[in-house]
Amino acid sequence: MQTTLVDQPSEPVHPLWLRVSHWLNAFAAFIMLFSGWRIYDASPVFPGFVIPPSITLGGWLGGALQWHFAAMWLLFFNGIFYLILNLASGRFLARFFLVSPRAVWRDLVAALTGKLSHGDLRQYNAVQKLAYLVVVIDLMVLVLSGLAIWKSVQFPLLRELMGGYDRARVVHFCAMAVMAAFIVVHVAMVALVPRSLLTMLRGR
Repeated sequence: MQTTLVDQPSEPVHPLWLRVSHWLNAFAAFIMLFSGWRIYDASPVFPGFVIPPSITLGGWLGGALQWHFAAMWLLFFNGIFYLILNLASGRFLARFFLVSPRAVWRDLVAALTGKLSHGDLRQYNAVQKLAYLVVVIDLMVLVLSGLAIWKSVQFPLLRELMGGYDRARVVHFCAMAVMAAFIVVHVAMVALVPRSLLTMLRGR
């Protein structure tokens, strides 16, 4: 009697917990970015540089602060959840580490010349690894500098480590700029490899 082998479902590229936390982080980051620009305009760090109000969120300073703080808690707790599960599952070490400057340069040149392979979405290239590590550190800097600004009196040591209140605002703005740059590059890469968006939506 002939038996038919049934293909077992393959392991998803991205597990459900990762996809949910990724999209929540993305949502919170966009809210904080656009509302933060409105807050910045109320008291610019760099005189003469103002962000067009049409691309900000909140309508006025009070409204922007409400959006900013609401998204802050989502980003904070969801970010902790994301880091804990990445570390506990071993995914963080397996996917993001063992990256060298030579590998980053090699993959960067390959990407710019259209020769970088995207056949296996389970494997991150060296440029991706570096970008994700940078954005994780950047998010930490954003949170810490944000605390130094928001609770300056309650966290005097943190404020002084940032160089004082005014410099903490500069650090926060620069960290925001790094985040914005990451989002632009990330979206561009997704546009080049649409399958990566599908795997983040359905896991495969």
